[in-house]
Amino acid sequence: MIERELLIANKLGLHARATAKLVQVLSAFRSNATLVAKGREVNAKSIMGVMLLAAGHGTTVLLRLEGEDEDAAMDAAAALFERKFDEGS
Repeated sequence: MIERELLIANKLGLHARATAKLVQVLSAFRSNATLVAKGREVNAKSIMGVMLLAAGHGTTVLLRLEGEDEDAAMDAAAALFERKFDEGS
């Protein structure tokens, strides 16, 4: 199992489009994915679960991955956060 804190840097936070991108990226991997923010823990491969976090700009989330491809999944998810979900802001 690996964990990493990630900063939500895009202006709109984890809104519907950003959440869909995150879920799509993580769903390509076999590892179990959990996202933790504001005292809540959700399945990071669930659009509804991630949306319930209501994580806005500047929020730090903890991504926890466990499985055979956890390192590759973490690299892909971290890259998405670093690219600000490809929103350019």
